[in-house]
Parts: sequence; C-alpha cells; structure tokens
Amino acid sequence: MSTRTWGRPRRAPAPAPAPAPAMVAAATAAVLALGCLQGSTADAQAVGEVSAPSETCHGTRPKGGPAGHDSPAETPLERTVLYVDKLATGRHAAIYTGLVLDEDAVSVDIYRIPSAPFDKAVCEAAEKGVTVRLHDPDINERGLNALLDLISEDMNRWDGTFTLREAGLDGTGFIEIGVDDPDKAEPVLREALGPRNAKYLRVQYAPQAHLL
Repeated sequence: MSTRTWGRPRRAPAPAPAPAPAMVAAATAAVLALGCLQGSTADAQAVGEVSAPSETCHGTRPKGGPAGHDSPAETPLERTVLYVDKLATGRHAAIYTGLVLDEDAVSVDIYRIPSAPFDKAVCEAAEKGVTVRLHDPDINERGLNALLDLISEDMNRWDGTFTLREAGLDGTGFIEIGVDDPDKAEPVLREALGPRNAKYLRVQYAPQAHLL
C-alpha cells in the first residue's frame, strides 16, 4: 500500500486568551482580506473540482541532475520534491498551494494556481522515474495559512459550541479541522467564515490529545 506524506505538517492550535472586541474586528477584516490572496480569475476552478490533475509529466532528468544538486536526498522523488520546495518558497510562492507525495508509486501531486513558468520549471527538473501531476486549486498556501491562523489563534472563542483539537493544511488546498463534535462545529465554522472561505474546510472528529 502506498505511503502518502503531506508536504506541510499538520499543526495543533495552542491555547489563547479569549479575544477582545478589537481582536474580533481584526479577525473579521482578515477574512475579508483573504480574497486578495486567492486566485482572482473569473474562470478559476473551485477546490472541490480539482481532484483530477490538469497536467501530468514524467521526469527526464538523469539521476542527481540539477534538481538534486548538492542535495542530501537519496531518491529521485526526494530530490525532485526538495527542488519543488525551493520553487514554492522562492519566486513562485504566490501561486503554490501544497503537495502530496506517493513514495511507493514514485509520484507527487502538486497543487498550485495555474502558472506556465512554474509548471515548466517543475517538469523539467523532475528526475527519471518520477511522475508529476499538477492540480488547479484557486487559493495559494499563503491564503490558506491566513485562514488557518484565523481559526486557530483564538481557539477559545469556540468554547460552548465545540472543542477545537487540531488544525492544519492537508496539502491539496484544504484545511483539516479536528474537533470533538463535527456536527456542531461545521455549521458554526462555516457561518463564521462565510461561503467564500468555508469551502476550504474539512471538519472531522479528532480524539482528545494527551501529553506523553
């Protein structure tokens, strides 16, 4: 069975004091500002419509080629993904959303707001044996993190309705929210964030965390 690893680790929210009125106002402004971080083209696909890749390419670079230059990674897939990470944290950060790797299948699914220069750089850098699938979400990682911060930084504001236990990006353009009662939490979160931002949520049950 293939082992799938998310490109960005899930993070658990840290306890925080109840927000003051000014903080609530700032949070509301942050939700409105998220529109500036999302794809703005009129024909952008909704996140729920991007399960199928828009493009697939197969690596042609020799083992240890430019993508793996000075890289400590041992496999073509690892070296290719490290190169993608350099692109995603560099000049292409504004279009990058996340990635998921499949080590057994030697493949990586990359989620980004469509960009010909990024796609070209990734496909040309992929080493032989690596399959790259490109998907078209309509929000970047920066926008998802802004929304994630809004949900988790003042977690105490949800007290009395549900308990927020964990939250993080899943690498595919969604935010996974772990709570004690999904049936109660999901409508509350969706109403608080509005329909434009709520479509990026995946609310599910998470067990109580225990300190080791």
